[in-house]
Amino acid sequence: MARPQRIVLVRHGESEGNADDTVYEREPDHALALTGIGRGQAEETGARLRALFGGERINVFVSPYRRTHQTLQAFGLDPEQVRIREEPRLREQDWGNWQDRDDVRLQKAYRDAYGHFFYRFAQGESGADVYDRVSAFLESLHRSFDAPDSPENVLLVTHGLTMRLFCMRWFHWSVAEFESLSNPGNAETRTLLLGADGRYTLDRPFDRWRLPEPYGRTG
Repeated sequence: MARPQRIVLVRHGESEGNADDTVYEREPDHALALTGIGRGQAEETGARLRALFGGERINVFVSPYRRTHQTLQAFGLDPEQVRIREEPRLREQDWGNWQDRDDVRLQKAYRDAYGHFFYRFAQGESGADVYDRVSAFLESLHRSFDAPDSPENVLLVTHGLTMRLFCMRWFHWSVAEFESLSNPGNAETRTLLLGADGRYTLDRPFDRWRLPEPYGRTG
């Protein structure tokens, strides 16, 4: 098994929905584009990624949303270095289809009180649902490492909650640990680095907004 030296997770740049949440009443979530600021954020991240990867090959998995595809395009990666696959299991948490702004704000308040992992949006998903599909993707990702031409790098262009849940699944974090962490900012990265001992470590932690409150001991 040729495991990659790096697994880089990137959140999309600022989207129209990040800048103005009324847009969800007129456009489906998956169709929202990057703002000018978001494109600039992605271009800056792309410069850092090109320096990080150098001439090495990259296996890219991108969420099927417009803003993630636009973020990837703005990275300016060499087409000769990358193999790109659209991966629906890396999509944003589903909040329902056409969204009423006031209803979503109310549901977000309920989610904050109930817990981001367990609260399920009406006609949408809970964090636990996203965790399950991220877990299924991880199984596919691990199988890809068996390929004789498996690249040295994996790049996932996705969403903030999905990034946290990917790391939760990979590092076996508890629900309490997940609930204590904040999403990364737009176009921010987190990188899993392969060590000499064969284990991956995270290059930097997610910001913590509170101390974990576990129901019992784990580990």
